[in-house]
Amino acid sequence: MANYFDISVAVAGACQAGSLVQKFAHHDMTFDESEILRHSLKSLFVMQPDSTLGVFDDDLSHLKLGIETGFAQFGGGKGNLDTEISRYWIGMLALSRKLLENPEAKPLLAQRLQQIERQLSLCENDVLNEQIIANLASIYREVISPLGNKIQVTGSQQHLARTDVQNRIRATLLAGVRAGVLWQQVGGKRWQFLFARKKILNQMQSFYQTL
Repeated sequence: MANYFDISVAVAGACQAGSLVQKFAHHDMTFDESEILRHSLKSLFVMQPDSTLGVFDDDLSHLKLGIETGFAQFGGGKGNLDTEISRYWIGMLALSRKLLENPEAKPLLAQRLQQIERQLSLCENDVLNEQIIANLASIYREVISPLGNKIQVTGSQQHLARTDVQNRIRATLLAGVRAGVLWQQVGGKRWQFLFARKKILNQMQSFYQTL
């Protein structure tokens, strides 16, 4: 039987990444957004969590943006659905499926992340260090992106032309793919978005009420 607590945690992780990508494509990163990104990127280095929420330090507040976004995505918000964010997080889930199906990409991804984890110790364990973000971006570009349909990011063309913005977006997409892997590991299926939509929405609302 599907565990919608775990499934919704993973979906919130993907929605958080999708929302951040949208924000980064339109404006410079704010302090609050940098802290949200920190939580998302740290999840990349949690290889053997004790629980699904353990990927995010056992703290739902680290997924606040993702929970708010997920609540709106599944029909809990007012106004029209943000299809741009939908395209991002659904695209990340699709890439995560391609990753798990690829016997060469999985060990390569693990190897590359282990290399960056060693580099982190030289950067005071700061996942927001520019070089760390650039290295994570290269993993997305070289390992993940070739696996399936590329996620087309729209925004300010002048803004998107900047290398630091491109790196930040790719690193965020990588974090979203990690959430997608988690989603599949806990029994997430695409059909649930249609036939169990209310269960996910209720779980997101329950999460939000605890924040």
